[in-house]
Amino acid sequence: MARDTSPQCKQCRREGQKLFLKGERCLTDKCGVERRAYPPGDHGRGRQRQSEYRVQLREKQKARRYYGVLERQFRAYYEKASRQPGITGENLLRMLECRFDNVLVRLGFAASRRQARQLIRHGHWTINGRRVDIPSYQLRDGDLIAVKASSGAAQVIRDATELTGQVPAWLQADHDALTAKVLRKPERREIAAPVLEQLIVELYSK
Repeated sequence: MARDTSPQCKQCRREGQKLFLKGERCLTDKCGVERRAYPPGDHGRGRQRQSEYRVQLREKQKARRYYGVLERQFRAYYEKASRQPGITGENLLRMLECRFDNVLVRLGFAASRRQARQLIRHGHWTINGRRVDIPSYQLRDGDLIAVKASSGAAQVIRDATELTGQVPAWLQADHDALTAKVLRKPERREIAAPVLEQLIVELYSK
């Protein structure tokens, strides 16, 4: 499975805002954006020309890094979203939100998407009673999520739930039993991603 192994704090600094890639660390003074609020590299503090293309590219890179998706996979999501009825940008965000690893983060069962992917790949979760070890698995309405009965990661998951604020309205979670249900697809106003999807559509439409 291909994955991005580059330093996560540098990714947040490059985009100029917290993407919460490291879970609890992002809430402390150790956060890279808090310590050095400028892009990484020798020329990070210099003036950078803001062209239209640059703004669109940065928005696409920010969305990619926020959800932990590589370029080829992100492009595939966009092409699929463009073929669906409705607004392409909203379709794109909806598919990214419904990824298994992202849903675990929204439910509070993982502190970060990287931790969620590890828990999924190690087979700690089931969907509708069947073990699923694919982080990009697309969840559908009515899907039931639960920790595998023999999982040894229950304490790690419970620790992650303590960092949770509020579970989105399109999901239902039982933090005591470590189970959840997908009630429906999210609406655009319910998606908390710091992304302007129209800029991504404009970039790929060129």
